Amino acid sequence: MVFPTLNFLLFYLALWPTAWALVRAGRHNLHKLAIIAASYFFYAFWSWKLAFVLLGSVIFNWGIGRLIGLAKRSALRRAALSLGVAANLALLGFFKYYGWFSEELNALLASLEVGRELPLLEIVLPIGISFYTFQGISYIVDLFRGDLDRPRPLIDVMFFISFFPHLVAGPIVRAASFLPQLERPPDPCRVFVSLGVLLIVWGVFKKAVVANWLAVSLVDKAFFDPQAYGAVDLLAAVYGYAVQIYCDFSAYSDIAIGVAALLGYRFQRNFNQPYRAETLADFWRRWHMSLSSWLRDYLYIPLGGNRHGRIRTYANLLLTMVLGGIWHGAAWKFVIWGALHGGALAAERMASGRNGAAGPPGTRPPWRRALAILLTFHFVCLCWIFFRADNTGRALDVLTALGNWSQPSSLLTPFLASLIAFGLAIQFTSPDLLQQLDRIYHRIPTWAVGVLTGIALLLIEIVGGDSSAPFIYFQF
Repeated sequence: MVFPTLNFLLFYLALWPTAWALVRAGRHNLHKLAIIAASYFFYAFWSWKLAFVLLGSVIFNWGIGRLIGLAKRSALRRAALSLGVAANLALLGFFKYYGWFSEELNALLASLEVGRELPLLEIVLPIGISFYTFQGISYIVDLFRGDLDRPRPLIDVMFFISFFPHLVAGPIVRAASFLPQLERPPDPCRVFVSLGVLLIVWGVFKKAVVANWLAVSLVDKAFFDPQAYGAVDLLAAVYGYAVQIYCDFSAYSDIAIGVAALLGYRFQRNFNQPYRAETLADFWRRWHMSLSSWLRDYLYIPLGGNRHGRIRTYANLLLTMVLGGIWHGAAWKFVIWGALHGGALAAERMASGRNGAAGPPGTRPPWRRALAILLTFHFVCLCWIFFRADNTGRALDVLTALGNWSQPSSLLTPFLASLIAFGLAIQFTSPDLLQQLDRIYHRIPTWAVGVLTGIALLLIEIVGGDSSAPFIYFQF
């Protein structure tokens, strides 16, 4: 089950009034259980068998949390944390990386003429395992650090990790920020219904119209056989993918935040107009903010951050981004993508250290800001080529074909060009545009809001047509 689909709409229309009826009846625990049951029903639409992997992860992290809370000695607490983190990473590593590791190792053994090989297993990757594993780690690490004051009951840990809006594609929710919300029932008077609806409609538009059209009509075709197209089509496909992946993933995040908000729960913002960034560090403060902050707080800082000299700082940046790339998938293209970002972040840090007069983003003269935005955007687009291509060889084919300016365009149309332009233009609108629209919505009668929302969804259905593409981050 995915949003936005008819199955999800029916599912949510059944859950939403039930959840609020239990809140009004004062049945807080029953309210939690209803949402947990709905979350596992939501997940079981893909595979009821793999739902047991999710359940096992939840119970294990709850148990580790109990051990951390009961342990009196710091050594025992640290041992429990180490066990928990290692087991979470082992689970993720087995499902996500065993096939890649065994193929690469077997190729190496064959080249060395060693007869023994690792067995190749048919492993089905549980959808969302990267996200719920990171949230499990967040729970036990926040307990160990004291960001959570005490271990939480199983029902709350299960709710936190399994909550369906963020379960399969984020945003990555922090235990310390979400679990306190479960201590008391959600307050109907503090639910911003119109903002939640706006987020959902805006997300549906970005996915169904912008991302899907660009994927099906431009990006997928160009990246499938880049040597069949000229530089105009390939360049349009690279820009198109930059817009597609933003609109696709930010759409899922917007819908997830809106769906959770209508049930009375708050998620952090996950995107903040990333293509207006003036530096790569600024880009990572704006792109997939829940992942970038997770990598910073749970990986980069524990590695030492910038506390042990310049060389160690550069190495930590590179290692963090390489591991962030591997988190996205078991392939060398993701290693290259992460290494490019990590190396550029280190170079950027080195340059800023040597020339502090450059000034932070937002303080440069307008022409320097525009140049910085263009350079940052095009470096990000270069990295997207490796991220999107099926493999590194195909990525190199795209880079080679970008030099073929003699072949006329056969893919780019005015409609697709307008979608790319729109996706880039919204990076420079007011950051609180939806909040401004929300204030307008509050002045409109409820019946009119319903009519406008229905008209908007109908127009999206018409313009979106029959073309569809799965959410990109489902594969991670």
